[in-house]
Amino acid sequence: MPETAPPSAPAAYRPTARTVPTRARERAAYDHELVHAILDEAYICHLGFVRDGAPVVLPTLYGRVGERLYVHGSTGSRPLRMAGGTDSGRTEAPGLAVCLTVTHVDGLVLARSAFHHSINYRSVVVHGIARQVTDAEERRAALDAIVDHVVPGRSYDSRPANDRELAATAVIRLDLDEVSAKVRTGGPNDDPEDTGLPHWAGVVPLARGYGAPVPADDLDPAVALPDYLSVL
Repeated sequence: MPETAPPSAPAAYRPTARTVPTRARERAAYDHELVHAILDEAYICHLGFVRDGAPVVLPTLYGRVGERLYVHGSTGSRPLRMAGGTDSGRTEAPGLAVCLTVTHVDGLVLARSAFHHSINYRSVVVHGIARQVTDAEERRAALDAIVDHVVPGRSYDSRPANDRELAATAVIRLDLDEVSAKVRTGGPNDDPEDTGLPHWAGVVPLARGYGAPVPADDLDPAVALPDYLSVL
């Protein structure tokens, strides 16, 4: 069983001093379904923490299980070691204070003035204490979630990590508690006196795309492309 029960899903996250933006507050949102949708669509998060008195931000894969995020890495990874573990599965270690962010860029907003250029985006910021997962069952579930976050269903169509690989892999978890989303949509916000300038203004939409899957050079030709890849 997991070392601690996962938190239940709230209707909305409670705003805090760290999750209320100082600018463009009207773009902030705390609805958990919106937060989940933004997290589930991205592949990479940026994990920020303080090491030796200096800020460090690392890009990494992640997975979500309910109201909990998981990040994995080598057991020699300093941030994962800093997150600590538990005392015989009973007493939680202090953990590592982190800030985790995810961002989608949906469009380039071109205004008539250089000052008002912007982007349309969806982002999530999570503050909290990351803790190392030592429960074997939870670790396996977390690693499956990270694999399936990249390609849903892939964990069932690949060899699970063996004991040696698991021993070399650390997993940390971060509960979705202090969370906010921020979204910008729409066109440029030019000043009224600039709308008559002879410069093109508008939005250049950006969309994620997938190329055709390329098989490994040593793949047996008899192994067919799985259905979960054909729908990407």
